[in-house]
Amino acid sequence: MGTFNDEGEYTPRQITSNDVGSFADLIDDTMVTVEDGQLVEGKVVRIDKDEVLLDIGFKSEGVVPSRELSIRNDVDPSEVVSLGDIVEALVLTKEDKEGRLILSKKRAQYERAWGKIEEIKEAEGVVTGPVIEVVKGGLIIDIGLRGFLPASLVELRRVRDLAPYVGRSLEAKIIELDKNRNNVVLSRRAWLEETQREQREDFLQNLKPGEVRRGVVSSVVNFGAFVDLGGMDGLVHVSELSWKHVDHPGSVVAVGDEIEVQVLEVDNDRERISLSLKATQQDPWQEFAGAHRVGELVYGRVTKLVPFGAFVQVGEGIEGLVHISEMSAHHVDLPEQVVTPGEELWVKIIDLDLQRRRISLSIKQAAEGGVVAAEYQDAFGEHQYDDEGNFIGEVPEDETEAEGAEGETAEAGDVQPSAEAETEVAHTSEAPEVADDEAAEATESDEA
Repeated sequence: MGTFNDEGEYTPRQITSNDVGSFADLIDDTMVTVEDGQLVEGKVVRIDKDEVLLDIGFKSEGVVPSRELSIRNDVDPSEVVSLGDIVEALVLTKEDKEGRLILSKKRAQYERAWGKIEEIKEAEGVVTGPVIEVVKGGLIIDIGLRGFLPASLVELRRVRDLAPYVGRSLEAKIIELDKNRNNVVLSRRAWLEETQREQREDFLQNLKPGEVRRGVVSSVVNFGAFVDLGGMDGLVHVSELSWKHVDHPGSVVAVGDEIEVQVLEVDNDRERISLSLKATQQDPWQEFAGAHRVGELVYGRVTKLVPFGAFVQVGEGIEGLVHISEMSAHHVDLPEQVVTPGEELWVKIIDLDLQRRRISLSIKQAAEGGVVAAEYQDAFGEHQYDDEGNFIGEVPEDETEAEGAEGETAEAGDVQPSAEAETEVAHTSEAPEVADDEAAEATESDEA
């Protein structure tokens, strides 16, 4: 640069050879230098359908492919950046086959986010971000990188439909972090449990065994059903769903069902609640024992054969055992010699143990006759039984008229069934009818 004298006259500087170097050197001096893996900043100068150009002060614009713009999949570049935006990017390739500088905004975001995420994990803090995607087994949350939130950890109870969560901003705890595998696992349930711990403690303190509460079935699993009691979920184990055998809980309840359950146990330390559905229902064993007594004849269906006898269903959810020694008056080697599964027949109750929930039955003694249970008297008609409940069969109309005329004749209720009729009671699917000639003989015998 020249100089000025006291009079203000300008004297230019003398130029010598090689004074300023080459023009190319001057240009190079103004450009930044980049290396693979370096973080750089640049200005968005162009947005195309599949890429964005950044001016980072290099000899050529850097290219950010659309797949390297965001952690979200298949996004429109114009939704991520705008012209003039200052963007941080990571150098993937200083020069590709076409001589282009390839950059990644997404990787730069990862690098910045990892440091922050690690600090939050160390401090047992909470991350917040929008749900951007539903994937197999859970949700993806944008926390600067892709955080995976398993479906089982979205709420306090498992959620089946995850679609409504897309777009929502969720808070979650970081439960697993592996930078080498680029793996971040989150738990919103852990955050909910932490924030609702005081409420849960109050809820458990106010919940007492024996109480009956209304709740909604929140999930059904192989070992039972979870019921939302309005503050916490309790488990109804499969054995507490019904007095009957249950193959799968789904055959008894479904998600969304509103049911009444009884509280069996409250574990404050483990924060677990055990519930029972069957405890709110009539115990079929109690009901059966209240309506029947030893010595009665009941009608049943053979359900299963075992080496020592046969099981016969005599009520809803009630099965009794006919021991092989009670199958017939003669010796029986195998139960199938006498009965077959599905066969319906009369049996006599010879023992009723309510405490052990066991009923002993006899086919052999049923053949000897006895008092028929009240429900079967109703089914077949009271006129076929005497006052003690003994089966006497159909009484012909002419005999009934004759008995009415004589007055002194014994009533039909005093007639005892013949051995043949009683045998039929034990082995037929319908109430046996006493033959007309047998009924006549019985009547003549009484008159005599």
